[in-house]
Amino acid sequence: MALFSFRKKNEEAEVEAKPKASKEPKAVVEEASSDEAPVEKAPKKKAGPKKAKKESEAEAALNDPRKDHIMMKYIAESATPVAVGDIVEGKVIASDKTGVYIDLSPIGTGIIYGREYINARDIIKKINIGDAISAKVVDVNNENGYIELSLKEARQALIWSEAEEVIRDRRILELPVRDANKGGLIIEWQGIQGFLPASQLKPDHYPRVVDGDKDRILEELRKLVGQKIAVTIIGANPKEGKLIFSEKSPAEHDKGKMVEKYTVGDTLEGEITGIVDFGIFVKIEDGLEGLVHISEIDWSLVEDPKALFRVKDKVRVKIIEIKEGKVSLSIKALKDNPWKEAEKKYKKDQTVSAVVIKYNKHGALASVEEGVAGLVHISEFGSEDKLREKLELGKTYSFKITLFDPKDQKMALSFVSK
Repeated sequence: MALFSFRKKNEEAEVEAKPKASKEPKAVVEEASSDEAPVEKAPKKKAGPKKAKKESEAEAALNDPRKDHIMMKYIAESATPVAVGDIVEGKVIASDKTGVYIDLSPIGTGIIYGREYINARDIIKKINIGDAISAKVVDVNNENGYIELSLKEARQALIWSEAEEVIRDRRILELPVRDANKGGLIIEWQGIQGFLPASQLKPDHYPRVVDGDKDRILEELRKLVGQKIAVTIIGANPKEGKLIFSEKSPAEHDKGKMVEKYTVGDTLEGEITGIVDFGIFVKIEDGLEGLVHISEIDWSLVEDPKALFRVKDKVRVKIIEIKEGKVSLSIKALKDNPWKEAEKKYKKDQTVSAVVIKYNKHGALASVEEGVAGLVHISEFGSEDKLREKLELGKTYSFKITLFDPKDQKMALSFVSK
């Protein structure tokens, strides 16, 4: 936006002169002799006393040395009056160390001084006599008869107006990230700081952190500080001085409508767009992706999704949940459920052989067969150290089934000492 290119809020009223009824006397028809046709005579133009007086006053006014003052007063009274808050435009006619004077003919002379002068000093430095500028009216008639103006407020008003245009046109802006907090990014546009919520980031920049750890989220967001990203403005509130940005494309803003096309149980093919500790993100279509949680990758234990997949891999997935515009996916749901077969083979109090595959805070997981594992609780050993002494990773031991619920895929095991 050009520094001094502004719009005018109040246009001057146009006064349309109405045609006045003619006061000229009507033509008189004199009767001619019976042999001749009637003759129409031109009316006589005698000036009445009132008309003569008006003509005399008009002539006197033209010869009055004060005629310029009278004319300006007449024009000023004819012009549309300004009000506080209006944006007006005029040319700079004078400037000194205390103020700037603007010709606002025919309504008067504007002045930027005092606090408004100080607030706009950076702009005023670039102003020259004759420059056309716009300003906001803050007082229509101060003690010296000037119209007090604010250059900075006018600039702000125009910026908010432009923000509305950016929203309407869905214009893309390349802006640097100034800062980050646990909720998103701080971005500046036209001197106004705005906020970009983490939920409005594209998948490439979204902080994919397990369990929504806020400290980890902030750590990931801070990596974007200083980078330029393509954003749009999706919200503007001039009263509160707030701008809301989004990195998502217009298509992604219609995510809710996209999700409506799908139902739980649908089987789809998608492309992996991201791999994190707690699962993989799969693009279903442009602007819509879902999460395959690590527990939904396979019936067997998966500890590192990166060992199984690469970004851009194609995978078949099944929709297992749609909630608040978010889509949850499963890969293992497309495979045979090993617990159905296990239901036929195992029962409570049965002794089985199982290999220890993982430690966790509750104890150790022991796999009875591919995709079927049970928990050996830490309470049997008294401490984690003692559990690890008795049960080594990768070794096979005998266990007694103390709980078996194949429908919920739950099994509890008790160590059988040799």
